[in-house]
Formats: sequence, C-alpha cells, structure tokens
Amino acid sequence: MLTTFELSVRFFLQLAFILGVCRLCGWLARLIHQPQVVGEMIAGVVMGPSLLGLLFPAAQGWLFPEQSKAILFAVSQVGLALYMFLVGVELRSELLRARARSAAAVSVAGMVTPFLLGAAIGLWLIREPGMFGPKVDPFEAGLFVGAAMAITAFPMLARIIYERGLTGTSLGTLALAAGAIDDGAAWCVLAVVVASLDHNWIVAAKAIGGGAAYALVVLTVGRKLLAPLGARAEADGTIREPMLVFVLGLVMLGAWYTDVIGIYAVFGAFILGVAMPKGFFAQDLQRKIEPLTVALLLPLFFTYSGLNTRLDLVDTPQLWLVALVVLAAACLGKGGACWAAARWHGEDNRSALAIGALMNARGLMELIILNIGLQRGIISTTFFSIMVVMAIVTTLMAAPLFEWVYGRHARRQGLLGREQLD
Repeated sequence: MLTTFELSVRFFLQLAFILGVCRLCGWLARLIHQPQVVGEMIAGVVMGPSLLGLLFPAAQGWLFPEQSKAILFAVSQVGLALYMFLVGVELRSELLRARARSAAAVSVAGMVTPFLLGAAIGLWLIREPGMFGPKVDPFEAGLFVGAAMAITAFPMLARIIYERGLTGTSLGTLALAAGAIDDGAAWCVLAVVVASLDHNWIVAAKAIGGGAAYALVVLTVGRKLLAPLGARAEADGTIREPMLVFVLGLVMLGAWYTDVIGIYAVFGAFILGVAMPKGFFAQDLQRKIEPLTVALLLPLFFTYSGLNTRLDLVDTPQLWLVALVVLAAACLGKGGACWAAARWHGEDNRSALAIGALMNARGLMELIILNIGLQRGIISTTFFSIMVVMAIVTTLMAAPLFEWVYGRHARRQGLLGREQLD
C-alpha cells in the first residue's frame, strides 16, 4: 500500500512517461496521416496491460499501481472539461442555426440506427456468459450497448475538423452540431440505464430535466451576462488573470453541476463554452488554455482508459467474431445512416460521405461511456475490451476516409483553409 506522498511522487514519473509515449505514438500516427489525438488514443492501450503489461508486467505494475488510477482519473477529468469548453467556444451558433434542420436529421439517423443495432447486439450477448455484470437484465444490456453504439467521438470529431481546416465552415458546423445532439441523447439514455440498475427513476428525470434546464439558462440568461467579458477583454487587449480565473471557475462549476445530475462533466463545460463571447475573447481564451490542455491533460484520459483495456481477454474465435459483428454494426449504423440522412436533406454526395466518415468516429466519448459501464458493473472487462477495439478502429477510419471522400477534392477546389496535422 503506497502512501499519499509516494503516490504523488509516482504521479510525476507517470506524467513524464505518458507524455513521452503519447508524443511518440502521435508522431507515428502523423506519418500515416492520422491526427495526433488518434496516436494518443492508441498510446493509452500501449501503456496498459494489453502491451506494456503483457511484455513487462512487473514494470507496468510498478509504474501504474492500482491506487494511482484514482489520481489519473481525477486529473484527466479536468483536461476533458477544459477541452470540451474550448470546443464550445469554437462553435459558431449562427452557422448552427442555419444548418439546424440538417443537423437534427443527421443526428437522429446517426443515433436511432446504431442504437437499434446496438440494442439487438446487447440482447444477443446478454445470453453469453462473461459479457455483462450479474445484476444486468436484457433491458439494461440493450439500452447500454445501444447508447454506446450511438455515441460520436465529439471531441475527436472537433479535433479532426480543426486539423483539417473545417472549423467555422458549413460542413464542420453541421458535423459538430449533429455530434453534439447525438451525444447529449446518448447520455440521457445512459442515465436511464443507471437509473434502472439502481431501481431509481428519479436519477433519469434529474439528468434529463436538469440538463435541459442548465442548457436553457446558460444559453439565454448566461450568454447575456457573459457578453460584457468580450468587450472588456477587447478594450484591455487581452484576457487578464482575474477574468481568466473567473472563467475557469465557471467551467468547473458547470462541469460539477452536470456531473452531479448524471449527464457528465464534459457537457456542462461544452454548453458554457457555447455561451462565451466570440471574436477576440474566444481567440485569446484559446491561446491561453488550449496548449496545456491538449499537450498535458488530455493524454491522461487515454492512459486511464488504456489501463482498463485487456485485449488479451479477446482470445477466442467466438470473441473475435463478436468484435467483428460489433464493428460492422457500428460502421453501418452510424456512417451509413448519417450519409443517407445528409443526402436526404440536400447535401451533395461528397459532403454526405464526409459527414458519415466524421460521425463514425467513436474515440474519446466512447471510452468515457465504456469506463462508466465498467465502473458501474454493467459490462465486463472482456466486453469493454471488445468495444475499445471498435472505438479504435472506427476512429482510425475517420481521417483517411474523410481524406479519400472529401479532403483531397476540397483542397483541389480551395474549399479547405488549411491542413494541420501537428
């Protein structure tokens, strides 16, 4: 049993190791034209029992003792909240309003289809031993797998959009809006699963009603109250330290509130970011917060998820068949359905394919929902690992698929402002 002092000392060594491995994997990812964040996601699995623990179990166990997971988890939540806050700050609501109908259609298609396929897989696998917790019934299994399949890697999607020069464009805003609606609905379904598991439906009502009330207040009254911050920052030529501390405090409060009501901290931070003043204020805020968040804090969550991933448990042809079925259903349900919905609402085929490719990534949000399921005893480590495989593969597919169906053609026509893979 390590003391608090020993854990804190070990934590600094963990940070140095995590940063080094994530940077190396990110560099390798960029060599094959993948975003840095995809490399960081794979780095988390590399540092866990699936590779480092398999090759050097004693060293991996010493570097990442079980007690240290709580510290990694807590610090990683700060990084997630700040990152999602910045995603919200970047979102241009005027473009969102212009694409609201298409975004809603893409979101519904990209949520309902994979949810139904996921629910069917949950009902199938609940009969297989070792996939779900002993207290989970078929209804809960179907709901959880459906929600997990319907999720979109919203932060990952935002990062790919940023790195491909789509920030602020019509296509980028449509994909972000659809992803945000998808994930919000998926978290509400997760709240229902947790409520069912606890036999307390007040939990679900509190999550859905409290989340809707929070979004309404922040995006109306909150937006007006925050507007003077933009004028003050522009007059001063910078966001001064007291104002920055005030904003960061609001982010933490928003994250705390949505975490308490059961939706999850990242959505409180995201909604607050959407309500923040745009223009100079948003740009200066990003310059001050983004580098440390992306470089130091965000990789911790990938590491935490990787420590819970055991790919060595997927060790039979039957389990790999399950993994293939899950992957096929995920791609067909999300990518195919979003493409069809976008085409139905007037997008050209190339743009619709691009939206399907972007929405099919699971990445970070998938890992979040899977970790919650694992912690609550809804799914086993084996099924958790199968779903992580699906999350990694669909996320790896997103950037090259987008490049193939849209990026190279758009650059040729001058539709992309830049391509930034660093």
